[in-house]
Amino acid sequence: MSLDKIVSISGKPGLYHLRAQTRSGFIAESLTDGKKIPVGLRHNVSVLSEISIYTLDGEVPLRDVFAKIAEKENGEKAISHKVAKDELEAYFFDVLPNFDEDRVYASDMKKVIQWYNLLQANDLLETAEAPAEPAKADEEE
Repeated sequence: MSLDKIVSISGKPGLYHLRAQTRSGFIAESLTDGKKIPVGLRHNVSVLSEISIYTLDGEVPLRDVFAKIAEKENGEKAISHKVAKDELEAYFFDVLPNFDEDRVYASDMKKVIQWYNLLQANDLLETAEAPAEPAKADEEE
């Protein structure tokens, strides 16, 4: 499964997997508890594949940030998103040393770490990273 089918819905906790399209929106299944909900036009939906993190050099796609966290943690769970702000910033500096401190807030860091842990718990990280790896191999050839 790629990050193209994983969304964050404003006002709803956690992440959701797009399951089916309806006339007025779509049906999403929670990765947390498996409940299915209808999502209409009034909801603000963000697709994870479209989200990037600001750095001093530009923007880094969320997929690459997840890959760096997975590399740092050897594919295991990351730190809790509930730790202190200073600890979050130190962790993020280890993962993404040149992130833009002025435009990436502590709440953004919490979301990224919470999302990583949720995807890791559902075994969705390896399949999310798979499309990025062959592209790198093609560039080297």
